[in-house]
Amino acid sequence: MPAPDLTPAGTRTAAGEVPANPMRRVAAASLVGTTIEFYDFYVYATAAVLVFGPLFFPSDNETAETLASLATFGVAFVARPFGSVVFGHFGDRIGRKTTLIASLLVMGICTVLIGVLPTHATAGNLAPFLLCVLRFGQGFGLGGEWGGAALLATENAPANRRAFYGMLPQLGAPLGFVIANTLYIALSLGMSEEAFLSWGWRVPFLLSAVLVVLGLWIRLSLTETPVFARALEERRPVRVPVAQLFRTSWRLVLLGAVSVIVTYTLFYLTTAWSLSYGTSATGLAYPRQEFLLMLCFAVLFMAAGTPLSGLASDRFGRRPVLAFAMVGAAVVGLLTEPLLGSGERGLVLVWLCAGLFFMGLVFGPIGAYLPELFPTNVRYTGASLAFNCGSILGASLAPYTAVRLAQAGGLSWVGFYLAGTAVVSLVALALLRETREESLTS
Repeated sequence: MPAPDLTPAGTRTAAGEVPANPMRRVAAASLVGTTIEFYDFYVYATAAVLVFGPLFFPSDNETAETLASLATFGVAFVARPFGSVVFGHFGDRIGRKTTLIASLLVMGICTVLIGVLPTHATAGNLAPFLLCVLRFGQGFGLGGEWGGAALLATENAPANRRAFYGMLPQLGAPLGFVIANTLYIALSLGMSEEAFLSWGWRVPFLLSAVLVVLGLWIRLSLTETPVFARALEERRPVRVPVAQLFRTSWRLVLLGAVSVIVTYTLFYLTTAWSLSYGTSATGLAYPRQEFLLMLCFAVLFMAAGTPLSGLASDRFGRRPVLAFAMVGAAVVGLLTEPLLGSGERGLVLVWLCAGLFFMGLVFGPIGAYLPELFPTNVRYTGASLAFNCGSILGASLAPYTAVRLAQAGGLSWVGFYLAGTAVVSLVALALLRETREESLTS
């Protein structure tokens, strides 16, 4: 009896060959999808800093409101590893394309529903509960999105350009951030504070529906990645990918997660926490629109650093580029007090630009590096789990911890916290292997 054809529909030509997706289509699908996902995520992050405190966690104490709001921000990071396991299971068994579409829908639906939530004034304690549930859903969806997008790019890329193509999903982060914050700036400038708090904050969440439809349209045009299709031809998929992963590669998951801690800490301190500190009366007391504009300018440095690091890691290797970026992140941490703490616009902007530039350098190679650590049959689950477990360690409590440290010991302690995560990630990186010359067909 002939063996069953396990190759997903749409991956074969008439001659039986597995076609590669056109690279322009791959680039568009990986970039647009993660741009939408990160847009959704940053819309929440910005709203958590600006409006969710008084709307969902009203208190006589502004700091207490902010802390409660930032605590919900961390809920999504707890959800992300669960999304990695669930979406990774199907991504490693039935294919990357279908799983990517499902993760995009989960994230998008949760984001739109946040835009129609009642506030505490209307629904009482039910309002923050529902906010936390939908925030969990956002994290669950993003937990499956990143790994699939990274694999879509790297498993379609030429061997000598995997880091460059793996960088494309990473570019979605600064693009999503700029779109989200530009929209908030326009809303803040175009309406009164009362109107913004009443209904204006909902607009970015509702507009996510338009972006999700765009992302679905692009991703539905893809076929399965040739690496995964070939793997299905050669052997049956693993029955339970996460069990196989922890039997054979638990050390890689652990070290991979620790190696990306600084990525998350650096980004969320230079964006979410700095926005909170920069606009609060007890911090720098900048006008909201001005600080958002500074962040939108600074994130362009992240957008520049990301492709630069992708190109460099294809030439010099993943580990040297990541190590350089981690050292730079530690230096940025040590300069937090003299630059950000000065309150002077020029120095504050230098700190933001430097932080986000090194964020781009450390973020770019990860799109290829983490997938390259794992074999094809558990690659979706392994890369996703490493990336998203790192989010729990590096990002879930980063803004909250920074608020506490700034209150207790001043900005220098926030800087030590950032530098410490850079050192921890550097040690983990030293214990991992270089992957530039490795094949993805294993």
